[in-house]
Amino acid sequence: MGKDARAPRGGTTEPGSPGEVFRAFLKLGLTSFGGPVAHIGYFRDEFVQRRRWFDERAYGDLVALCQFLPGPASSQVGMAIGLSRAGFAGAAAAWTAFTLPSALLLVLFAFGVAATGDIAEAGWLRGLKIVAVAVVAQAVLGMARSLCPDRERATFAVVAAAIVLFQPTAFGQVGAIVLGGLAGLLLLGRDGGDGRAYFAVPVSHGTANLALAAFFLLLIGLPFLAAASGSMTLALIDGFYRAGSLVFGGGHVVLPLLQAEVVTPGWVDRDDFVAGYGAAQAVPGPLFTFAAYLGAVMQVPPTGVAGAVIALLAIFLPSFLLVVGTLPHWDALRARPQAQSVLKGVNAAVVGILLAALYDPVWTTGIHVPADFALATAAFLLLTMWQTPPWLVVILTSAGGAALTATGW
Repeated sequence: MGKDARAPRGGTTEPGSPGEVFRAFLKLGLTSFGGPVAHIGYFRDEFVQRRRWFDERAYGDLVALCQFLPGPASSQVGMAIGLSRAGFAGAAAAWTAFTLPSALLLVLFAFGVAATGDIAEAGWLRGLKIVAVAVVAQAVLGMARSLCPDRERATFAVVAAAIVLFQPTAFGQVGAIVLGGLAGLLLLGRDGGDGRAYFAVPVSHGTANLALAAFFLLLIGLPFLAAASGSMTLALIDGFYRAGSLVFGGGHVVLPLLQAEVVTPGWVDRDDFVAGYGAAQAVPGPLFTFAAYLGAVMQVPPTGVAGAVIALLAIFLPSFLLVVGTLPHWDALRARPQAQSVLKGVNAAVVGILLAALYDPVWTTGIHVPADFALATAAFLLLTMWQTPPWLVVILTSAGGAALTATGW
């Protein structure tokens, strides 16, 4: 298998190359439909189950950290995986490969090249929503087996799911994770682990502190710099950087902030904004690539390709700085016995959050009639029992959704 050969038992990450990371994430960038929760499922299948770059525990810890951070959680997980595997070049390769396909498609749509029509009722889009149900269900099942092996942690997961369903906001998610950590500290036994680093973090604490300082300096300083200079480019960078910095929960939560940043001041027409949001539902990869579309349709310069590149880089830059700034501290913290107990509870809560997301929005968006459920069950069977590659399941389920729509089912 060459450089994709499986790591030693336990999933300890071995050094890799940026090219290896790029190839792995490009496949995911082309096939990962369904939003951030589904992306986490795709990542788990690729890097825990197939390539074994990480063990389940390390991956759960990584997902837990990224749930705490503002910004797109799945993209942050991807950056962290690339950083661990191949350093800063690996992080850049992971982000580029995972983000570029959807960004390019949305820019093409902005230019009117991709004539998609009314995609809301498209049969293939119906199939993409259905396959997300199967992908997330597989992720919940697999992570629950590893991270909720006893009745205490299974209970934590169910309670966390209930909290998120009754409080479907970023505060609900963060609250569930905090309560899970407290429950783990108080109710679960402490252990010091085996002393191993579960995933490599090739970043010094000094570099991490510089990244955190840069994050806050840009967040505070960009508005003043943009106002003082009168530069539209700086104003664009400021608006998208702020959106990427202040959104907890990622995904659809960023839309109100983006609307306030670009529609309210008249930079983007409201109808263009809604059309782009619809197109963003039909492409793979992170929803934050919606920023590339908005940059391309700006009614004031910079616009076009330049606007798309600036907006895309600005909205993801906070995530990169936060991942670099927090991973070294996180890796040291989680090696402590008390932190191990907290992480047991936090990981169980993450499973609960995924369980809640499986119902809303994944199930409620994708399953409306018995035929949808039947197709989702078939996709789940292919993933779990036949070990069919996820990209192939995406294609087959998308075709199945188109067939169901065409026949009136």
